[in-house]
Amino acid sequence: MKKFKFKIKNVKLAFVILIVLAIILLILYYNFVFADAFAKNNFANQMVEIAEENESPIFSVQRILLYNSANAIDNSEDQSLSNMSISQYTDISIYLDNSQTVSDLTDENTVKELYIDNISVDAKSENGTRILNYKNPLNFGKYQDITSPENGRIDFNIVNTNNENENHNYDEPTFYTDCSNPISLGFLNKDLLTNYSVTSDSSSVSFNGKVLQEVGINLEDINYTLNFTIHIVNNLNQKFAYNMKLDIDLGGIYDGYTYRGKNTSGTEYHFFKELK
Repeated sequence: MKKFKFKIKNVKLAFVILIVLAIILLILYYNFVFADAFAKNNFANQMVEIAEENESPIFSVQRILLYNSANAIDNSEDQSLSNMSISQYTDISIYLDNSQTVSDLTDENTVKELYIDNISVDAKSENGTRILNYKNPLNFGKYQDITSPENGRIDFNIVNTNNENENHNYDEPTFYTDCSNPISLGFLNKDLLTNYSVTSDSSSVSFNGKVLQEVGINLEDINYTLNFTIHIVNNLNQKFAYNMKLDIDLGGIYDGYTYRGKNTSGTEYHFFKELK
C-alpha cells in the first residue's frame, strides 16, 4: 500500500488557522453550553433575591370601596329632555397598609412618590368613552365629568406635613406620605347613549343608575374589568408596584346605585418590591 505524506508548506499560517478554529469552537461551546447554564443559574439567583426582598411586604392593599351609579345629561337648549347623554360611573377608594412590617413611620414605609399607569379597560360592549383618573374624595358618590390623564399616567402630589394639608387643593391628585388617606379614583363610561329623548308618555327621567334600565342598556354589556398599576417610591428611593385588577359587576345598579366594600388579605395584595 502506498503511503501518503502531508507536508505543510506554511507552518505559521496553519498555526493561525488552528488558533482561529479553536476560538470558534470555544465560542460555540460558550453559546450552546456554558451561556445557557450561566443564564439559568443567574435567573435562579435573581428569583431567590426577589423572594428575599419581598418576604416582608412594606406596602399592601388593605381595603377597596366601589360606588356605582349613572347619570343623564340634558344637552337640549330648552331643557326639554330631548337631547340627553347617558353615562355610567364608578368611584373607587383604595386604602393602603404600611404597618405590617414596620409599625412606626420611617423612611421605609412612607411615600415619596405615587403614580398610576398601564390603564386598560375590558368590556363586552365598545359603546361609550372609558376614562379613569383622579377624583376629589369630597365628591365620592357624586357624578363628576372627568378627563383622561395626560400621557395615560396619574401623578399624585404627596402631602408631607400638616401645613401642606391645610393649604392643599384636593381637586388635584393627592396622597399622604403616611398612607392615611385612600387613593381616590373615578371611572367614567361617558356617552354610553347619546341624543336620547324622553318619550311623550314620560315626563321625567332618573338621574342615577335607574336611567340605564329606562333607556334599555343591558348591564352584561357594560360590566367591565379595570386594570392599572400603582407605583410607589418610598423615602429610601426603593420602588414598589402593584398590578390592580378590578372586576366591576354592575348588578343592582338599576335600583339607583350600588356601594360595595372589600377588606383584602393575602400575598396577592402585596406590593412587589423592585430590585435595584
